[in-house]
Amino acid sequence: MKTPCDECLIALGRAYVQPAAAAGPWILAATILGSSMAFIDGTVVNVAVPTLQATFHASVVDVQWVVASYGIFLSSLILAGGALGDLFGRRRMFLIGVGVFAAASTVCGFASSTHELIIARCLQGIGAALLVPGSLAIISGCFDEHARGKAIGTWSGFTAITTALGPVLGGWLIQHASWRWAFLLNVPLAVAVVGISLRHVPESRASEVKQVDWLGALLATAGLASVVTGFLESARLGWRNPLVLASSLGGLLFFTAFLAVESRSPSPMVPLALFRSRSFTGANVFTLFL
Repeated sequence: MKTPCDECLIALGRAYVQPAAAAGPWILAATILGSSMAFIDGTVVNVAVPTLQATFHASVVDVQWVVASYGIFLSSLILAGGALGDLFGRRRMFLIGVGVFAAASTVCGFASSTHELIIARCLQGIGAALLVPGSLAIISGCFDEHARGKAIGTWSGFTAITTALGPVLGGWLIQHASWRWAFLLNVPLAVAVVGISLRHVPESRASEVKQVDWLGALLATAGLASVVTGFLESARLGWRNPLVLASSLGGLLFFTAFLAVESRSPSPMVPLALFRSRSFTGANVFTLFL
């Protein structure tokens, strides 16, 4: 039995490229380190919320935006990031994502206000949306069908561990150093990932991908941003506030338009036919409730 994600990756085996004999561990190291940065920063900020409030004299809603802005851009653009890698080169987009993520992490580390931190977190989400799918696609493209399962399992295991370590690392840094180091530590990791990738990771593409569903990506981003705005601002303004009502209604309209676009697009970001699979639909519904 293959999970839905593995099924998609195995289908990409047609784009397999033969790396150097000893490159396998290096490829895994680069992809694990790169994606771990993104997963750690998805959880490390949670324990820093009280400290960020005290540092910037911010409200709870302001700091919640620091947490949510990252997730909005990561979740809405991750499929577009994967398509960009298939179209222009997986290693290339992976490295661009690492670079954007490292630059945004530097801005986060030196931010002087919550507004600067929120903008930098948005940029972090964009970088993560390029490097996370790129890391898995690189594994799919560099390991044959006999080694791919073990490589994906290794990647999944290490990224799960680093995700769980995020709050622990954040708490330790807040207690013994500064919350800023939770972001600045990404910079030397990014340098290591770039160095390993340029030396050991071959380039690969998927020839069947011809274009990117930019309209779908825009509608998904607008829909998620609108719904999150409604939920977060309702705590400060109340559900009857015009901004909250408009954001919530706008989010539903954007998502409806997204489904309409995806059903007609020749190269949809989310092929709706995927939901005919009970395993795929069940896994996503379970994740939603989780």
